[in-house]
Order: sequence, then C-alpha cells, then structure tokens
Amino acid sequence: MSENEFKLMARRFRGYYPVVIDVETGGFDEKKDALLEIGAITLKIDDAGNMTTNNEYHCHINPFEGANMEPASMEVNGIDPHHPFRVATAKDEETGVRELFRFINKEMKQHKCKRAIMIGHNTTLDRDFIFAAAERNKISRNPFHPFSMFDTVSLAGLAYGQTVLSRAAQAAGLSWDNNEAHSALYDASQTAKLFCAISNRWTETSGPVWSDEQSNG
Repeated sequence: MSENEFKLMARRFRGYYPVVIDVETGGFDEKKDALLEIGAITLKIDDAGNMTTNNEYHCHINPFEGANMEPASMEVNGIDPHHPFRVATAKDEETGVRELFRFINKEMKQHKCKRAIMIGHNTTLDRDFIFAAAERNKISRNPFHPFSMFDTVSLAGLAYGQTVLSRAAQAAGLSWDNNEAHSALYDASQTAKLFCAISNRWTETSGPVWSDEQSNG
C-alpha cells in the first residue's frame, strides 16, 4: 500500500480505524459466560474510496476460571473446549485479548488513525464480551471507542432487506458455507466483506466520502 492509501482511512471515518470483530461464546452473559474464540479483520481503502479486507487475527480462548458454558450455545457454535487441538493451541483470555489489542494498535497507527471503531453483526454482543474480558483481566488500553460502533444488521437491513448474516451475505453476492459458519474468523471475514460491499455500493452511487475532521468526540 502507498503512504497515501494509509492516510485515506484516517479521512474516511473521522480518524477512526474500522475493525471487524466476531466472538464465539458460551452464552450471552459477558460477565458469567466464557469467551471461547476471537476473529478480527482489518480493512484498507484505495484512492477511489473502495474498501477491502486487509489483515486478520484469530485466537482460540480457554474459558476463564469459573466461566459458564450453556449447552445450547455450545451446540450452536460446535466448540469442544476439551478437543486436543484446542487444548494445544488455545490461549488464556488475558493473552488473547492483549494480542488482539496489539494487533489493532499496530494496524491503526499504520493507517494514521487515532482510535478503533468496532464493526460486527449484532455488534453489541461482540463489544460486551471483548470489553468484559479486558476489564476482567485489568487491560486498560482498549483501542475501541467505548460506545460508537457499526452494525451490519442495520446496514444490511437498509441495503438488502436482510438482517441474518448468511442471507445478507448472499444478497450482497457473497458465497456462504454453512459448514464454516459460527467460526469466529469465518464470520468476521464474511461480516467484513458484507460491510465493504455496502460501503462500496454507496461509493459507486455517490462517490467517495472523505472527512477532514479527525477528532474523536
């Protein structure tokens, strides 16, 4: 990427750096239920204002001590916390979240942005679990804006009339593999591609959107 392309992202969202996040969990309570997997995708932008996926981070997470794992949630995500592969590769929650934040900070600074903004599909759940894990492990330097975020549920509902990720992705012309769904990295990747498709569709009809304001209020 050229130096100019690095600077363009800082102009697209007022100095915010977009990062797509998907988590797999042991339930819906971020305080009690286990964070089990994190997938993250960063984006890049060209001179015409079109966005594509850039780099990725992926980590299996060992449940924190005393974490709850609801059987219904485990059946949906298909995660076996005792599978030999997970036992060999999964990291403790603190390590996984710290590595995620370092990954984001490196990318964010390269693109001349001052703070990250989270993108997800039903982003509130992803945000709550990441923030709860950071708080639980006393990680103070969280790169994400504390309350602003983008949600492809709303964006896809507006652009395609679809709110379910698989249906929205297909409406946007993306392929979908049900066998890969509910993997954090796969869902993050598909969400990122969906976000880019919606953003680029706007660019095609209205031209690139640039902001010279980089304040993070």
